[in-house]
Amino acid sequence: MLTSPSNALHSSTPHFWPVRRSRLCRSRNLPRFHSGERSSGGGGKLCSLSLFSASGASKFSVRALVRPDVTEDADSIGDGSLAFPNHVSVKIPFGNREILVETGLMGRQASSAVTVTDGETIVYTSVCLADVPSEPSDFLPLYVHYQERFSAVGRTSGGFFKREGRTKDHEVLICRLIDRPLRPTMPKGFYNETQILSWVLSYDGLHTPDALAVTSAGIAVALSEVPNAKAIAGVRVGLIGGEFIVNPTVKEMEESQLDLFLAGTDTAILTIEGYSNFLPEEMLLQAVKVGQDAVQATCIAIEVLAKKYGKPKMLDAIRLPPPELYKHVKELAGEELTKALQIKSKISRRKAISSLEEKVLTILTEKGYVIDEVAFGTIEAQPDLLEDEDEDEEVVPEGEVDQGDVHIRPIPRKPIPLLFSEVDVKLVFKEVSSKLLRRRIVEGGKRSDGRTLDEIRPINSRCGLLPRAHGSTLFTRGETQALAVVTLGDKQMAQRIDNLEGSDEYKRFYLQYTFPPSSVGEVGRIGAPSRREIGHGTLAERALETILPSDDDFPYTIRVESTVIESNGSSSMASVCGGCLALQDAGVPVKCSVAGIAMGMVWDTEEFGGDGSPLILSDITGAEDASGDMDFKVAGNEDGVTAFQMDIKVGGITLEIMEKALIQAKAGRRHILAEMAKCSPPPTLSLSKYAPLIHIMKVHPSKVYSLIGSGGKKVKSIIEESGVEAIDMQDDGTVKIMAIDVASLERAKAIISGLTMVPAVGDIYRNCEIKSMAPYGAFVEIAPGREGLCHISELSAEWLAKPEDAYKVGDRIDVKLIEVNEKGQLRLSVRALLPESETDKDSQKQQPAGDSTKDKGSQRKYVNTSSKDRAAAGASKVSSGDELVLKKKDVRRATGGSSDKTMKSNSSTNEESLVNGEATIS
Repeated sequence: MLTSPSNALHSSTPHFWPVRRSRLCRSRNLPRFHSGERSSGGGGKLCSLSLFSASGASKFSVRALVRPDVTEDADSIGDGSLAFPNHVSVKIPFGNREILVETGLMGRQASSAVTVTDGETIVYTSVCLADVPSEPSDFLPLYVHYQERFSAVGRTSGGFFKREGRTKDHEVLICRLIDRPLRPTMPKGFYNETQILSWVLSYDGLHTPDALAVTSAGIAVALSEVPNAKAIAGVRVGLIGGEFIVNPTVKEMEESQLDLFLAGTDTAILTIEGYSNFLPEEMLLQAVKVGQDAVQATCIAIEVLAKKYGKPKMLDAIRLPPPELYKHVKELAGEELTKALQIKSKISRRKAISSLEEKVLTILTEKGYVIDEVAFGTIEAQPDLLEDEDEDEEVVPEGEVDQGDVHIRPIPRKPIPLLFSEVDVKLVFKEVSSKLLRRRIVEGGKRSDGRTLDEIRPINSRCGLLPRAHGSTLFTRGETQALAVVTLGDKQMAQRIDNLEGSDEYKRFYLQYTFPPSSVGEVGRIGAPSRREIGHGTLAERALETILPSDDDFPYTIRVESTVIESNGSSSMASVCGGCLALQDAGVPVKCSVAGIAMGMVWDTEEFGGDGSPLILSDITGAEDASGDMDFKVAGNEDGVTAFQMDIKVGGITLEIMEKALIQAKAGRRHILAEMAKCSPPPTLSLSKYAPLIHIMKVHPSKVYSLIGSGGKKVKSIIEESGVEAIDMQDDGTVKIMAIDVASLERAKAIISGLTMVPAVGDIYRNCEIKSMAPYGAFVEIAPGREGLCHISELSAEWLAKPEDAYKVGDRIDVKLIEVNEKGQLRLSVRALLPESETDKDSQKQQPAGDSTKDKGSQRKYVNTSSKDRAAAGASKVSSGDELVLKKKDVRRATGGSSDKTMKSNSSTNEESLVNGEATIS
């Protein structure tokens, strides 16, 4: 049972729990406790007691914790002892509502573990650290894994194994959302591997788990031993009805014109990401301000929670290079490094800097400043632990216990030079290079390639490079080059997404970004797309999605493939520019052109003689991205923004800096759009002759099933007969036909039109083919796949013994629809289209039914009575013997203001069962 902090129980009674000890059990795996107040006198005391069974075979260890100060929010059991003494449950603000945070109940062996609840959406997050630090590097060993479990919505995963498998693309994007705001809060020199696991345990379909997962990770890190500087939180901001909404629900986001994710601390913004419908920069800044206020309130609550229940931070694990090493590197490489950083070519500059780094390392090694890695442990131990050989051995009297004290006599030694590791030298060299690059920008106002702060690199673009592709563009900006290729297809080419929503989602537009190692002149592994590739591709996809036409206007599935051929910064924004031109080259009627640009920043200018205000850089290169403090990607047109993403390497930025960056980015986009308009050769703006043709038809919804047929047999036969590629049908009666040529497309259209048309009595069909003959008439195809019966009496104005006397299979005739019976079978007539004089003349030659006589021979007489005689008699007489009288009645239908006399034949049941291929019309 949970108790609130205000109703805390205070007890000094120790609580015991048994722990079976083994050789593999270490103390770090046992529960660790810290007092609520971190004063030296307020903590609980931990003691242990060993117990042996009577047989001596089992040994148990009992640990007792006396915690007179912390018993808040604990679960209790019947005997009054605490089952979860560290269980804490609190509510903290989360936008316009509160979320429930619990810790100490689940995952107690992790460094920290929390469950965060929003509505009925629950996210569990744990943080674990390695005991031993890894090798120093310039990259924090932080690993984030996020997973949406299908059990959260009462489902199982598809596929054979029925369990979650490879991380999905949208899960990778949330992993990046968690990772990016955490890194700037981590100190330099912390090399212990850190793993964050985040699982969605419950999902209500209303409260999205992504922003909740970021906030949950921020809480878990704040409570753990990770020495982060600030607590972080994340929120989503939407624009609904002209009002900004923090953490809107799934239904509210359907009407939103903005999808902004923001993460930060209580004082600064760390990352933003999202997309919008050409939102002006002013409104985007307002949305960021609303999100920052919400994040600030959440972070303050997290800091209070961490101070009260968090674990001590591992500050002693931080390992920084010795300060003296910076002095040595600057003395050895300062002037040469400054000259190398001014080389404009990326490859030449990289080779020069790498050669200089090896030179510095060699000189320091020759001088004896670099540690020999093999003998490092022995050298380090000698100054502290070696004893004098002449020292008498201390004798321990019998019966006393040696406490293990080591007595060291201070003896004079020769001074030993300060030693550095090779990794430290490389780290310091990189940091010195970064500072020299930043100094050049601040002092001279020039960048490594000679550009000013807001200058854009030269741009060149060409369309139509690949003749067989539906659309292609090679976009080049400086030393960054992207090849964008567009492929058009039908719904079968759409990308299927399996998510927690419960219904399959298909994307009719998707962009796939590829960054091969050859783009930077390196050798590397080629395999599944990396997290970086997935993130960059999604950003470019969102930037282009806003300009696409609707499915009704352009019923194609669109795939854009962007391959980075050469890279020196801003490759994702090059994918936006190249993708836009490739769409136009493929004939996609886009709403307008869009372009993307990457902005950078030098934060601390005062260190290099500046006035202290940050400097914003336009169209940054790879070196400026690595050495700078910001990577802010913005895509859109002259009027507004369609997609954006910002990463920060410092403690955060303010709204004023972001406003300056957005204004400078807008000017850069206008310049790039003007250069894209100079594309040569330009985009064709028409469909390629190799692109598939798609025709949309509308049929009555009740006809969809008849087109599909049992098990899809009918639609498969239509595809095979017409030669089209595919036919897609929807429940609302929309039919999409995809073909590679016009002829097959027209054949499919004719077949579908014939199968789905609703014939009306009085309709006339010209040049129809006779498909088959029967003793009682001919079957005529009035439309592809649609046949009707023309009775022998309706084939001609004259008497016929058999249908073959007038026509044969394959002949073409004109017929008129005279009846649609209750089964939907069609009755056709040639006679109804003959001139009225011929029909009347023939009728006069016919004998009345009552005057017919039986022939002496075996020949039968077929007597047709006129409509006038039948009207007078009231009913026709049935012949006897070999005489057969065909009963007929008049069917009158007004057509276009005139009436036609048509004949209807009452066929026998056996005749109707012989009618093949007649479609039933409802």
